[in-house]
Parts: sequence; C-alpha cells; structure tokens
Amino acid sequence: MSDPYPGRPSDKEDKRTFLQKLVEFIHPGPDSTDELIATLAEAETNDVINADARVMLERVIRMAEMTASDVMVPATRMDLLDIGAPLETLVNQVIDTAHSRFPVYQDERENIIGILLAKDLLKLRRAPELNIRALLRTAVFVPESKGLNDLLRDFRSTRSHMAVVIDEFGRVAGLVTIEDVLEQIVGEIEDEFDIPEDEGDIFGLADQTWRVSGDTPVERVAEAFGVTLHSSDPDEEFDTIGGLITHELGHTPHKGEQAVLGGLQFVVLHAKGGAVRWFKVSPAAEGAVPAA
Repeated sequence: MSDPYPGRPSDKEDKRTFLQKLVEFIHPGPDSTDELIATLAEAETNDVINADARVMLERVIRMAEMTASDVMVPATRMDLLDIGAPLETLVNQVIDTAHSRFPVYQDERENIIGILLAKDLLKLRRAPELNIRALLRTAVFVPESKGLNDLLRDFRSTRSHMAVVIDEFGRVAGLVTIEDVLEQIVGEIEDEFDIPEDEGDIFGLADQTWRVSGDTPVERVAEAFGVTLHSSDPDEEFDTIGGLITHELGHTPHKGEQAVLGGLQFVVLHAKGGAVRWFKVSPAAEGAVPAA
C-alpha cells in the first residue's frame, strides 16, 4: 500500500543536528585534549563530520590553550604613529605600511595614548583645524597571559579590533588584532597579495618584472636571476631573501620601500607582521645605489 502522504518525512529519517550527532559520538567524553582530537579524527573517518569541520574544531580546541603572547606582533615590529609628527609624515607612513589601525604614542614608544584609524586622517584633510587627538580611539591593553578565548570575547564586547599587549612589568610587549585570533580558527585570512603556494614563489608579471615571495631561499633567487646575492657583512648568512633585504636595510621594510642588491631592484609590495610577504623585482637601473 502506498504512503497517502508522500511528502511527509520518513520516520526513519535522521533528524538529529550536527551537534547532536557529534555529542552522541564522543559520549562518554574523552579525558584529555589529545583524546578529544583523536576522537574528532575518528568522527571524520566515520563521516560524522567532514574534514573542514574537523580541522576547525581542532583549532578551536587548541586555541583554548593559547595566549596573546602566542600570536602577537612583537613590540620591535609594531608600526606606531607619533602624535607630534606633521600630518604629511603621518599620511605617508599610513600609505607605506597599508594598515587600517595604528597605535599612537607621545614622546616615547612605550607611552601609547590611543588608536588612530587610517580613514580618520581624511577628516584632517577636509578640516585641518581639527586636533588629531580628538580622532583617537581608546587603546585596549591586555596582559601577555590573556587567553585567546577571553580575548576574542573582549574584542566582541568592546567592538575593538586591536589590543596592545603588555608584559608583567607593564611594558609594551606587542600588538594583537582580532584577525590574529580568528586566524587560529579559520587559518590565515588571505588578502589580494596572498597567492597559493602551488603558483610558485617567483613568477613573471605582465610588465616584465617579477613577484618574489619574501620567504624564497636566497640561493633560489640568485639562481633564477643569474646573480650573486650575499650580505654586506661577511659573518652573516641568511636563508630567505626577505631576511637578507631586511638586514641590508637595517630595519623592517615598509610597503613601497626599495633596495638594490646584486644588480636587482627589490620593491616591497606587501609586508605583514613585521616580515616582507612579497617583493617586486626588476633589473636595477644603471648607477642605482645598493642598500646600505
């Protein structure tokens, strides 16, 4: 006899939610983090969850053991704005670094007095009489030991996207953003400069120049361009081209900064977390001065 209600779900249909199925699978609960992660792997094998869900759940579990110090940008690599600098200097620094938010200090880098949004500088362009101090947002300070779960909760409740990390002595230890925390769950959040590894670390551009990843081995760059690349300091050796260029410049390069080495001109296309992600490389113009 046929079902008089063919549109009605079968009584045998599994109506459990994903969370219910997962909870039932791991019950009784594991006794340690490692056991829980192993259980998630088994759940994936049994098609209770898919691979993406398993990876994300593992990251959430591991994040519970991480603190702000694990993901922060160290103080030495922080891009700060000096409240006493001329407007043009501030604008140029914002353009060169390409960040959307900046800690602002007065007199010394340890004395952070607020956070400036890059877009707020446009208000000074339209109304030069404005005081830049009036544009500062309140800076959030957190200890190095702050757990990432608690930090993410604070970011959401305060609607902040950035926090200054301080050490046990009250000194600035680094900087952490909501992106740094979220990347621990979803993986690296890519932007227009992030290119898949399988596309290569050196590749040609339409204008007859090349884009080179900052973590490309120095030997590979030298071989690809048929040049000799070495440090000006004979006692120093570097594995990556980004490390070598940074050493030659004597500071962390910013977007747009240039260096000449081995007859090649390196232009910083993108820097993140204090490291150069991408260079634009071309033959150096005749008479170009090498990096100091």
